[in-house]
Amino acid sequence: MFNDKIVLITGGTGSFGKKCTEIILKRYKPKKLIIFSRDELKQWEMAQQFPDTRYGCMRYFIGDVRDKERLNRAFQGVEYVIHAAALKQVPTLEYNPFEAIKTNIIGAQNVINVAIDQGVKRVLALSTDKAANPINLYGATKLCSDKLFIAGNSYTKRDGTIFSVVRYGNVVGSRGSVIPYFENQRETGTLPITDPRMTRFWITLDQGVNFVLECMENMVGGELFVPKIPSMNIMDLAKAICPDCKTEIIGIRSGEKLHEVMITRDDARFTVEFDKYYVIKPQFRYFERRFDNSKGKSVQEDFEYNSGTNTVFLSVEEMTDIINNKAEKQ
Repeated sequence: MFNDKIVLITGGTGSFGKKCTEIILKRYKPKKLIIFSRDELKQWEMAQQFPDTRYGCMRYFIGDVRDKERLNRAFQGVEYVIHAAALKQVPTLEYNPFEAIKTNIIGAQNVINVAIDQGVKRVLALSTDKAANPINLYGATKLCSDKLFIAGNSYTKRDGTIFSVVRYGNVVGSRGSVIPYFENQRETGTLPITDPRMTRFWITLDQGVNFVLECMENMVGGELFVPKIPSMNIMDLAKAICPDCKTEIIGIRSGEKLHEVMITRDDARFTVEFDKYYVIKPQFRYFERRFDNSKGKSVQEDFEYNSGTNTVFLSVEEMTDIINNKAEKQ
């Protein structure tokens, strides 16, 4: 798919971007792989891992998705865009809401408009489980972003740029996830637990990247992909990371849910199921022709993909193995 093609990753110096770069370089031979992000230090550090002297396709662009002019320059000749740039720290965004809107919403709008203007073939945007029935600003901005990308298909000409979205849950070991936080708390002997009933969807970084690349290849434009992934209870997660630590119940924080949802009941009537994932089809009737050959099976009208009622849960031993395997690779 990416052989001899020009690929750009926004937010490319993040956890996802670095792993995606690693996998693309192993699996494909792109003409150019452009890392587009704001932080020059992170780009310098990433360039030590993927130097252009070894990987001649690598390019590092300083820029912000808020800056449409810079995007216009960066997107010239680009054929595939993976949009991973976002502000995502929930408490920070509650305190700095305007900044969240500038990056997560206006930035998404800029990516869409510039991709169309520059003739990009495919754009796949990363979402989050917090975008389904959002209760915090981060989730609300990502829901808005999702809808912008889906609607972006109606702004482009026939056979022009197509846009789709991937939504998944917590990523094991990503920056800001609870796992490194628990690991740092291990020395204190006590882990703060918000609520012992709490559950979350979990996916590894490798699984997330592989799913995104699979969706990039299969997308027809307008769909929202949701992988079938396991859930885990927060108390089991604590046992997997720090089995000898005590726990202290501190209560659910502002903007948190007891259980996360990736497909709401309201979206069920637009959702079709495949072996390894679900697809939420767009609600615009003029997109229906794109899904005429879909082999998916419609879900029940009252279906909800909820981390608390999920049919697959990770055990303590399974999560321990995942964390240990990640540590060995590092």
